[in-house]
Amino acid sequence: MRKTIVAGNWKMNKTPKEAVELANSLKDKVNGGAADVVLCVPFVDLIPVLEAVKDTNIAVGAQNLHFEDSGAFTGEISAKMLTEIGVKYVIIGHSERRAYFAETDEIVNKKTLKAIAAGLTPIICVGETLTQREQGVTIELVRLQTKIALQGVSGGAAKSAVIAYEPIWAIGTGKTATNQEAQDVCAAIRQVVKEIYDAATAEAIRIQYGGSVNAGNAKDLFAMADIDGGLVGGASLKAEFEQIVNF
Repeated sequence: MRKTIVAGNWKMNKTPKEAVELANSLKDKVNGGAADVVLCVPFVDLIPVLEAVKDTNIAVGAQNLHFEDSGAFTGEISAKMLTEIGVKYVIIGHSERRAYFAETDEIVNKKTLKAIAAGLTPIICVGETLTQREQGVTIELVRLQTKIALQGVSGGAAKSAVIAYEPIWAIGTGKTATNQEAQDVCAAIRQVVKEIYDAATAEAIRIQYGGSVNAGNAKDLFAMADIDGGLVGGASLKAEFEQIVNF
């Protein structure tokens, strides 16, 4: 039985002081252990939030990393920097990284391999634009993104990875894929994992839905057979994140 995982992606929000205040307001409310809870916060917030949630069931994730260990990469953060301070998860290939910072499927794969090698759990994002959905290529596109992201990843490592299906047209727009639309794509992701590895790996890997997840739709989305939780954007900055986790 796969354990639900709910990750909050704070994006470029919250100063360190504000981040600690939000983490403190959440930790007693989502500390029941029914779901794995991850707060993916800006780099400058990582250390204070790690301290704030110490000795709780809340894990802390980064929103990005570089695929090299060190070097002349101004403004970048390495996997070792993250693991040394206690970070457990990292978001890889979010659509905003792909769109605004020209991250390709190949870069996503390099980052995935680096995260796994360092002991981080990658939350690998895949998803289509509205145009691509209207063109009827959603399944083909998401299968391709998943295949490339997992190239070179062992079956054992894949079992503990997380894939987040985020239809780009639903991120921050208030629009959400229907429960069945989200289920169909998540099932397709699980099928391609089965094809790459085996049924046991496909059964073990956790697949999230992301895209305007909120307290009003989370319960029904999480009840779908192949949806194992959510990657939550704007709602993770509000009190309703508690309700989403507790579904």
